[in-house]
Amino acid sequence: MTQPQDAAAGETAAGPFGVLDGVGKTFVAASRGATEVVALERVSYSFRQGELVSLLGPSGCGKTTLLRIIAGMTRASQGRVEIRGREVVGPQEDFGFVFQTPNLLPWRTVLANVLFPMEIAGRNDAAARKRALELLDLVGLASFADSRPHQLSGGMKQRVALCRALVPSPSLLLMDEPFGALDELTRMEMQDLLLDIRHASGTTVVFVTHSISEAIYLADEVLVFSRRPGRVIDRIRVDLAYPRRPELRYTAEFTALEHRAGAGLGVFHERQSA
Repeated sequence: MTQPQDAAAGETAAGPFGVLDGVGKTFVAASRGATEVVALERVSYSFRQGELVSLLGPSGCGKTTLLRIIAGMTRASQGRVEIRGREVVGPQEDFGFVFQTPNLLPWRTVLANVLFPMEIAGRNDAAARKRALELLDLVGLASFADSRPHQLSGGMKQRVALCRALVPSPSLLLMDEPFGALDELTRMEMQDLLLDIRHASGTTVVFVTHSISEAIYLADEVLVFSRRPGRVIDRIRVDLAYPRRPELRYTAEFTALEHRAGAGLGVFHERQSA
């Protein structure tokens, strides 16, 4: 487990971009006699600007809770989160969030869905429209700008959701298992697309997944979480060169990283004892 004093591993000369210091979350029982649920326990970590960090762990281990705490959507019970030296105590205008489902507004066009955050912020001007169209072109959906969500496939809808999160040029992009509902081929295509966008934009990304392969393929560093209460039980630096291509998944280096993450999650132990 990473302790606060280990935070220097994520620093640059100007200091770390993000710091988690002893973050914990306990959900108070909703009724008398019910048991409190400790979702997260003493999570400490820091990361650099421009990095992609994967949060890997089993379902129910607190990954999404931690992501929501980083986003300022949920308050931690213990510890603190700082982004660019400022404590996060509520939702941030310059953070983008991509959920498990696209959550597109069915009555709006693709372009109007992408521009929705800019409309809410009062910035839906010509520059915003130009950026939205550029993002749609980047993800291969420029010709669908006037389409409605029901005319799109699942993968296309998630591309629109990604554009919507990126249109305000967020300093931090938070992604909660965004590709989990997609078929394997589309999922791999979306992973490559995310890496291309991240390379082009330099956006810092925190990505939640329960897929070992996805975590390794995308990340600069993988935080492996225990079962609830979620604790960081391993920190895996992924020193695989960019650009990353699908054939990387079949190399010995990639497999070794998968085995390390799987061992931390107890995957191999469970198979041997089955």
